[in-house]
Amino acid sequence: MNENRKTVLPRRHIPDMEVSAMRRQTAARVSLGHAGSGLPTKATLDFAIDHARARDAVYSSLDVEAIQAGLATRGRRAVELQSAAPTRTIYLTRPDLGRSLNTAHMDRLASCARCDVVIVIADGLSAEAANTNAVPLTHTLLDRLGETMSAAICIVRNGRVAIGDQIAIAMGARAVIVLIGERPGLSASDSLGAYLTWAPGQTTTDAQRSCVSNIRDGGLPSTMAADQLLTLLRKSQHLGHSGIAPALRSLD
Repeated sequence: MNENRKTVLPRRHIPDMEVSAMRRQTAARVSLGHAGSGLPTKATLDFAIDHARARDAVYSSLDVEAIQAGLATRGRRAVELQSAAPTRTIYLTRPDLGRSLNTAHMDRLASCARCDVVIVIADGLSAEAANTNAVPLTHTLLDRLGETMSAAICIVRNGRVAIGDQIAIAMGARAVIVLIGERPGLSASDSLGAYLTWAPGQTTTDAQRSCVSNIRDGGLPSTMAADQLLTLLRKSQHLGHSGIAPALRSLD
């Protein structure tokens, strides 16, 4: 028996109805077809366009004025902050600088009122995601929090998830929710992630955070994301910590 002989799997024809059903459920590339040994021209061009959109999203700018205007429609305002990364290029090449605040901006938090929860809006790896999705989610979160917890809002340019810890500590907050642009993919460049940390500290790790992801039009609606975040917030408050531990305890 020839052990080097290749196994050829039989081809399976997928009916057009099944392909159409799959495409309705996902933005991923499904059954692109082929032209000879390559992809069809349309599929190739679509890939190039989506790749360009993803690259543009990484270098997009946080529209602080538009976010403030959106918050102001409900009588809300955010504290504007900047990370230690002064430019987008430095932010992308020095992740550590995106995790800490610009020293000069720390003074802006000193005069802020103490709060239970601080919501941080940051550009992350897709400012487009924050520009599009952060305001509706923030309004929904604050509406549903009501008077059960006091809250504040901050906007951070060139920020990463961990910068929320430093902000929460400075504001004396028990919890921080960071709304941040996720790494763009070929199927979505405007996906927002929400990271909840209960009792944030200087040594908090990513395992101590709870995450709700893919918040966008075509993904998880902001109303559902707010419901999930508030459930996680109450659960974390009850247990005294966020992250994977609450999920593990629920399996006991």
